[in-house]
Amino acid sequence: MHTLVLASASPARLGLLRASGLDPQVVVSDVDEDAVESRARQQDPHLSPAGLAQVLAEAKGAAVRGRLAGDHRLVLACDSVLEIDGAVHGKPGTPEVARQRWRSMRGRTGVLHTGHWLIDPVSGRTAGAPASATVHFADVTDAELEGYLATGEPLRVAGAFTLDGFGAPFVESIEGHPSTVVGLCLPLLRRLLADLGVDWWDLASA
Repeated sequence: MHTLVLASASPARLGLLRASGLDPQVVVSDVDEDAVESRARQQDPHLSPAGLAQVLAEAKGAAVRGRLAGDHRLVLACDSVLEIDGAVHGKPGTPEVARQRWRSMRGRTGVLHTGHWLIDPVSGRTAGAPASATVHFADVTDAELEGYLATGEPLRVAGAFTLDGFGAPFVESIEGHPSTVVGLCLPLLRRLLADLGVDWWDLASA
């Protein structure tokens, strides 16, 4: 019997897992994402946006695994970034940055990359991969943008938008699995679990 630790503070990821029958314990990594990105780019100046999402997920997973010495639970870590015209966007943090981002991406298309890293502490095995989905944004008005900013939501999420919250009306369509945009690709997670010899329903019944 396996149980799961989610190395993420994201309510959206936790909600996805719970809606799918899993009930992980949340342990937040507190990784310095800027420092991890800086080191990764020093090692690989041509690091792709999908590669960056994967590097961040692996760093978060390793940090949480290191704090759970002797714990036999699987650890799952994820991280998401939005790519537009080759530029990478994480969480904006301030209304000013979020406003600037939305003004540049409204009516346009971006790619949301989510990295996944799964650790089995018993066997020492790991499995991971990024998943990507294309996002077509609505051409929102200034009034719509200001209303969205007033919710505070876009400040806290990668790419300054959500598919499962206040930002949903401003996403015209996506190409790819919706859960990838939310922050955790469920079909990919099933495959990663299988790579480690873990059946989905065994984990769901834990």
